[in-house]
Amino acid sequence: MAHGILVFYGSYRSDRQGIRLARYLVQALAARGDDAELIDAQAIGLPILDRMFKEYPKGEAPANMAKLAEQIRTADGFVFVAGEYNWGMQPGLKNLTDHFLEEWFWRPAAIASYSAGRLGGARANSAWHATLSEMGMVVVSSTLTVGGIGHALDADSQPTGEGGQALVKAFPRFADDLRWWTEAALAQRERHNPPY
Repeated sequence: MAHGILVFYGSYRSDRQGIRLARYLVQALAARGDDAELIDAQAIGLPILDRMFKEYPKGEAPANMAKLAEQIRTADGFVFVAGEYNWGMQPGLKNLTDHFLEEWFWRPAAIASYSAGRLGGARANSAWHATLSEMGMVVVSSTLTVGGIGHALDADSQPTGEGGQALVKAFPRFADDLRWWTEAALAQRERHNPPY
């Protein structure tokens, strides 16, 4: 069974390296039979948070926000591709996620982080875990950390060098963990309505 997985990416920089990881994950999840789709915060272009989607009167939210709300509501699971900026979260991705709340509930989320340095965005990865949990998602225990992002994936999002080999080796467990929780959440929602 194909699962609908949204892969979120949030860099607004002119020379975006992490987009390679986001595209790799979409391709790799699709190769496993999932219906994976890239959600690029820059392309969607939500403003700096003023009002959440739920704070707009019905039918009055901006069209791009309303479309994304529906995509989130109908997805089976999520992957957040998190760049690390100064030991913290990427502001573009955080801004996108904060526009929504109830839309995220009761689905699993996985985190794949990256940085130019050797720690692979581990500090941002850790920060995202708490944030996504607070937003009503079950965050899977397997994560990906890709250091030296500019050398781990080429311009076509194909793994290269030692970093690319490490990514290829770690991906199956990451994807298996996400699939297990996706199927568990689907089964539970079929048995019971969420409590709120």
